Amino acid sequence: MPDFAITIQGAEPVAFAVAPELAMKLHIRNTHADEAVQSIMLHAQVQIEATRRLYEDHEQNRLRDLFGEPERWNRTLRTMLWTHASVNVPPFTGETTVDLPVPCTFDFNVATTKYFDGLTAGDIPACLLFSGTVFYEDSEHALRIAQIPWQTEARYRVPVATWKRMMDHYYPNSAWLALRRDVFDRLHEFKRQRGLATWEQALERLLP
Repeated sequence: MPDFAITIQGAEPVAFAVAPELAMKLHIRNTHADEAVQSIMLHAQVQIEATRRLYEDHEQNRLRDLFGEPERWNRTLRTMLWTHASVNVPPFTGETTVDLPVPCTFDFNVATTKYFDGLTAGDIPACLLFSGTVFYEDSEHALRIAQIPWQTEARYRVPVATWKRMMDHYYPNSAWLALRRDVFDRLHEFKRQRGLATWEQALERLLP
């Protein structure tokens, strides 16, 4: 039965995805090097281990919306769910490398976006908890099925600069803000009545 060790060798923005996406490069090594793995249906729960890094004063100020006043962070700073991701690993023997596509969002109503945007440098401490199904050949070349053990995990520190570079690629000089429908309708009417060409012009009129 396969016994996998999974490490993360890097993370890069996917240049031409429909929506922002990071490709985490997974290196998968089977300790039983002679077993032929036919495929792996690999799933990952991606978590942000927010307590595993230090925060500058200006970052603490930007993150108050998430964690409250800094003096309370010993109670409010916590691990957060980032997202779920999946990949089908093709056949290999011994070891292989595969890109895990990690979907991202720039919606500022989502806690992870507020967290990423609040960081100005350093890295994002991520932990990937793996699960899934393995199809492999035993010593008699019979097809077998096994589950990825629940304790299979990997950690990686995603550079904040990588996340910002990805969002600058997909949304150059832009940010997304979701509004309640009734608030949007009022803003739309305000924009229409004044003959404003862009949403930026409407908001600039409203802001002091």
